[in-house]
Amino acid sequence: MITSVINQKGGTGKTTTAVNLASALVQKKKKVLVIDLDPQGNLSYSLGINDFDHSISEALLQKKKISELIVEREGIDIVPTDQRLSKLEFGSKSKISEFMLRDALKKVRGYDFILIDCPPSLSSLTLNALSASHTVVIPIQLDVFSIQGLEQIMETIKEVKSSLNRKLKIAGILPVLVDGRKRLTTEIKDYVKQNFDVGLFKSEIRTNVKAAEAPSFGESVIKYAPASNSAKDYMKFCGEYLRVMKKIS
Repeated sequence: MITSVINQKGGTGKTTTAVNLASALVQKKKKVLVIDLDPQGNLSYSLGINDFDHSISEALLQKKKISELIVEREGIDIVPTDQRLSKLEFGSKSKISEFMLRDALKKVRGYDFILIDCPPSLSSLTLNALSASHTVVIPIQLDVFSIQGLEQIMETIKEVKSSLNRKLKIAGILPVLVDGRKRLTTEIKDYVKQNFDVGLFKSEIRTNVKAAEAPSFGESVIKYAPASNSAKDYMKFCGEYLRVMKKIS
């Protein structure tokens, strides 16, 4: 099962969700591959991958197989990335195909789940991720600006389903950086339920300083602070994610 973690707005906990969902899945004895498809390389950095020779760019260009690019952290197989990915997208004279990642993943075997950390923008890389995926997880903060971003994401997914990947499904929307004391939190959740034809995960990721600290140590929050609210929330979300994936498949 291939899942893209997507939000076209930055600072939404997208990378943190990809990292910690992967870590939680490994805790549940699942074999996981994570693709860092964001040229900023935040996911790679978050797991302490700072020194590497090869990146996902080479798989997209068919210069290397995915299996030749893997770096292991916390039992997770990761394909890292860096600014070379930006050069591929914006510096290439030839048109970037929306199916480069899908083609690169065709020969990958042996994983229960493949997670893709998407760029915080609508780009050819995002379209590559969605074209290759079976499902999408959308982390959002429960604020007014996130609603506008969610509308754009839903429109993008609709367009991808109609032209590139008819089998793409939305696993759900994941509330992140949640402060339950704020009345707006409940109002935004109610608005999403009423106005979007997509499920809202019951799991919520509470605001917690440990999640912000963990990347500085090159670890998931599940490893860095397993007793923290964030770690507990991501483990709970993982269980719900697995139940949703079972229904979808």
